[in-house]
Amino acid sequence: MQIDVELLTSLSDEELEALANSTLAAASQDRLDELLERNANHELDDVGQAELECLLARVDQLTIVKTRARYTLRQHTEAASE
Repeated sequence: MQIDVELLTSLSDEELEALANSTLAAASQDRLDELLERNANHELDDVGQAELECLLARVDQLTIVKTRARYTLRQHTEAASE
């Protein structure tokens, strides 16, 4: 049997559900929205641009974790139905 490195094997289904449904913290989301709007209006300086890139990287990381959690849950469901 081949090990699937995408699976989050050390977490319970409840923890996986929580991860799959997680969102960016409200304050971070508000700041991201503000920076995106300022960026669209060409109003960001270098510091603001760096902050925006950092927040976007966090969103990307969160998306990856959420996807892995959903994938692991799906694998658990499929294994249970076999």
